[in-house]
Amino acid sequence: MEQNLSQYRIFHAVAKAGNISKAAKDLYISQPAISKAVSRLEENLGTTLFTRGSRGVQLTEEGKILFEHTCAAFEALSQGEQELRRIREFHLGQLRLGGSNTLCRFVMVSYLKHFIEQYPHIKITIENQSSARTLAMLEQQQIDIGLVAEPKSLKNLVFLPVMEIEDIFAATPSYLENLRLREGQDADPFRAGTILLLDKHNITRTHIDDYLDASHIEVHHLLEVTTMDLLIEFARIGLGVGCMIREFVKDDLESGRLTEIRPGSPIRKRTIGFAYRTGHTSRAVETFIQFCEKSS
Repeated sequence: MEQNLSQYRIFHAVAKAGNISKAAKDLYISQPAISKAVSRLEENLGTTLFTRGSRGVQLTEEGKILFEHTCAAFEALSQGEQELRRIREFHLGQLRLGGSNTLCRFVMVSYLKHFIEQYPHIKITIENQSSARTLAMLEQQQIDIGLVAEPKSLKNLVFLPVMEIEDIFAATPSYLENLRLREGQDADPFRAGTILLLDKHNITRTHIDDYLDASHIEVHHLLEVTTMDLLIEFARIGLGVGCMIREFVKDDLESGRLTEIRPGSPIRKRTIGFAYRTGHTSRAVETFIQFCEKSS
């Protein structure tokens, strides 16, 4: 569109009113300014849009064609403005979240519950996958926000911390008792027992492997599990010594259902939080981030 939008708006108002003075009142513009804008538009388009008479103005055939298009254009703009008002008033929009099954279950659900109560009209989709995959999807702009353990390198991401977590080793009392009966009272669970760890594709596994190497702890019998939920369940039924997050088995530890095993120095704590890209974010993303900041 080569012409100024205001010229088309003035043309549209004059065509609807059929009178320059009435259009001037509707637009709160002087009559000379109206006439000048119409003349400039006619000059730029190289055609006559109105015929002038004592009773006002009438559209030429060319003017009628242009008027049909301005009606459609300004109707589309009006609908767009109404949609934006609805988004603002009802907090509409779409929010694409990502996170592992464990973090979604133990952390994200509590945030979403209260967020949905305040903003029920925001459409939310959730991608469940490993933290590594969540970070990759953030970089590829396939999701808006990811719930992850704080990565070593943020690159173009902002990280909003929400809680600290501590990895521990734990097993059922019956598993430990049977291990001692079979291997002796001084049996080392890491040498004689079955150790349940997440698989190599998980960021948590890298964190634990680094700890085991630094602590010179050798695992002789390893069972790899794909998710933390499944690992915890396997530990609960006495399948082995599981490496799990303390905050997620708090009730099990307090009730005695699981017993913590301390191999030596504690495992370094990690920070869980919401990561999102820097730069432009949608209103829905900004609303969620502000909500999480207030809730943390």
